[in-house]
Amino acid sequence: MFTPLPRDIPGLPALPGVPGPLSAAVPAAAVMTPVRRPVTAVFRLLIAAAAAAGVTIALLHGSPARALTYFTIQSGALAAVVFALAAQRAWTARRSLPPALTGATLLYTATAALTYHLLLADASPPFVLTDAPADATGWPAVAGRLLHTAVPLAAALDWLFLTPPHRLRPRHATAWLLYPLAYLALILTRGALLAPGTPGRYVHPFLDVASHGYQHVLTDALLLCLAVYALAILLVTLDHIRPAPLRRRKTGFRLRAPVG
Repeated sequence: MFTPLPRDIPGLPALPGVPGPLSAAVPAAAVMTPVRRPVTAVFRLLIAAAAAAGVTIALLHGSPARALTYFTIQSGALAAVVFALAAQRAWTARRSLPPALTGATLLYTATAALTYHLLLADASPPFVLTDAPADATGWPAVAGRLLHTAVPLAAALDWLFLTPPHRLRPRHATAWLLYPLAYLALILTRGALLAPGTPGRYVHPFLDVASHGYQHVLTDALLLCLAVYALAILLVTLDHIRPAPLRRRKTGFRLRAPVG
């Protein structure tokens, strides 16, 4: 006669789907074979390197304190860190970064790119990420091309073709808006505290209170925040209708003894 084993045996890990106190001790990763993604890792490492290079060039060819007040520099520094961590996780077959973090990185780099190409690209004098606006060529121009074009495009490609869909939520869009709001408040407060005539008092011409007045600037800031939120909602929507990447993770089955 075959006697079935009891479901709850101390020291014996429970099978997935079988109720018992040990089933909760086995994480979902225990039944999924980790897969290294070297091509993804290399691509993300290149994005991180490009972002780090753009930020470094801007810091070396001007005042670091002023350069760090640019939204482009801040979003570029975030992209360098996030994509470096994402590359390391893809190389070592570890769990991906939280979608809220990677989605925020994509949103902020895209915001910096769109703001430049729609509002600043044709400014006179030319807008650059250094203390020398007249120098629109050379290394400052390289930093601008990297952070305003190359990194945002590469981040979008990574999201479209190398990131699983259906991970973003509408609540993420609301949370992502907190940083742009805080940035605008910081920039306007900084400009109010600096003496009139201080170089770089307002880092962007459309936020120049001395030239346009608070009513005009606050109206532009409100419209900009609404545009960022609309872009965030668009990213969430596209994430739910875009197809999955062609290469899917392989799944398998393996037991792992509970820890502790």
